[in-house]
Amino acid sequence: MQFFNSMLFTALSFVGFTALVAIISWWKTRGDNLDTQDGYYLAGHGLTGPVIAGSLLMTNLSAEQLVGNNGQAVRVGMSTMGWEVTSAIALVILAFVLMPKYLKSGLTTIPEFFGERFDEGSRRLVSIIVLLSYVVIMLPNILYAGAEVFVNIFRLDEVLGISYFAAIAIVCVATAIVGSIYAIFGGLKAIALSDSINGLGLIVGGLLVPVFGMMFLSGQLGGDGSFLDGMDKFLHTDPAYLNSINEVNSPEPWLPWPLLVTGLLVNNMYYWATNQSIIQRAFGAKNLKEAQKGAVFAGFLKIMTPLIIVVPGVICALAYPGQDWGNGNSAYPMLVSEVMPKPVLGFFAAVMFGAILSSFNSVLNSASTIYALDIHRPLFNPTASDSRMVKIGQNFGTIVAVISTVMSPFMLYMQGITTFVNSAFAAFNTPIFVCLLCGFFWKKVPSHAAKIVIPVHVVLYAILQFGLREFIPALNDIHYLYFTAILFVFDMALMWVIVKKSPRPTDYVLKDACAVDLTPWKTGKFWATVTLLIMVAAYVIFSPLGFGKSETTTYERYLADQATASVAIVDAE
Repeated sequence: MQFFNSMLFTALSFVGFTALVAIISWWKTRGDNLDTQDGYYLAGHGLTGPVIAGSLLMTNLSAEQLVGNNGQAVRVGMSTMGWEVTSAIALVILAFVLMPKYLKSGLTTIPEFFGERFDEGSRRLVSIIVLLSYVVIMLPNILYAGAEVFVNIFRLDEVLGISYFAAIAIVCVATAIVGSIYAIFGGLKAIALSDSINGLGLIVGGLLVPVFGMMFLSGQLGGDGSFLDGMDKFLHTDPAYLNSINEVNSPEPWLPWPLLVTGLLVNNMYYWATNQSIIQRAFGAKNLKEAQKGAVFAGFLKIMTPLIIVVPGVICALAYPGQDWGNGNSAYPMLVSEVMPKPVLGFFAAVMFGAILSSFNSVLNSASTIYALDIHRPLFNPTASDSRMVKIGQNFGTIVAVISTVMSPFMLYMQGITTFVNSAFAAFNTPIFVCLLCGFFWKKVPSHAAKIVIPVHVVLYAILQFGLREFIPALNDIHYLYFTAILFVFDMALMWVIVKKSPRPTDYVLKDACAVDLTPWKTGKFWATVTLLIMVAAYVIFSPLGFGKSETTTYERYLADQATASVAIVDAE
């Protein structure tokens, strides 16, 4: 029994599960033709609904969410579940509104649509923006968040006798090397298959944290250490933490309730329906039916993910009342190291590593796709063969991996992972989605519209978020998603003005590439409705109508603490 509690067994089980995933992925893809554009970038249009759903979930769910969302939950409670649960709305819209048009047009990348619908300048603009966001924001944060989990769980800095920064850097490099092998040499199908396997592991391993966490909570609060007693204490110790409905004026990281169907919905529509690293999985579907199955099932899974990436944070808040968690990023690693039994720690580490790899290699593969097909081919080698484009994409992916790896350890000095990523993406996600939406459904939008709407939005968002916020007291604590909601309306109005002043001479007609069968999923809308009803039920459960009824909210307590601190400062002076 001592062996199973040893670090050696932990290391062996970690390596074993990680190797198993790699071997299965290699075996299943060993005969695939990766020299063609469809084969490498779209998995040969062979992805089924369950694989798409698993890959969508795993591309999204990484250490960045496990650390960041739980870090928010330990500070504000269940309201952070909004980032997860409301994703179901966007995925249902993707399945039945946008996916038929995507697959009909036979797209490989989102910038490709901008080139066809608007012009090549718009295509390059969107390509450059997306690539910069991947290199500067997403990839470094994925690597850093994963490294923080590993270093905190295994105390690598202490074990190796090095600084915390050095330990973070070592894990970032190791993760990047393995992830790059999948992304650069395996293609989309290898990534999607490994995602699906790791997804099953993450569901099992991720759910162990709240299960053991409930038992730990029971012991911390004087109970018998059982799961049921821990659940009882979770539901009744401090109901304020179980209220997902926040005040209108609450700042980030709280999530004001009006944003659930305004700013957050716009944010989710970009992420789930326009973001290349996500939507590329659906582009690789066998047919429309499988794509719709994958999107709807992913929406259902997103409603369940708060069990993994929100509940542990609330457990930490209840188990350590009054503790100052700072930006909250230490909460999840601390709980894992405290409650996870040593014999399963290696498996959990492998699952966590798989989640990090999934997000990293998916984004890296998408970056390679966009550069090769939307920048390099049209600008430098229009007649290049598919095999040449695959090679170009692989070389570019290597360069991106190196740059993002160098940057990743310095994310240690950012204040809050989730806040940084989401607020940075808000600068450009809305206008790209607006242009795509209007491009599909508004036939008179002219070719130059995207080159006006996108830059204007970026400038206005920068002024609001980083300029006026500093000079206008009323804007100091306003949630940045309010800016997203306001600017979405502005972008649509600007698009209307552009169409009125200079409409497209001829109506845009969406081409039919005849790439896949476009027969829709017959029972899809029924299951989509069921999914959305479950989403509503989740909000009822975690609201003042359910377990979240309390005399004060976490935001009201925050305001009271701020007032007390201000009085103390005045008295001290």
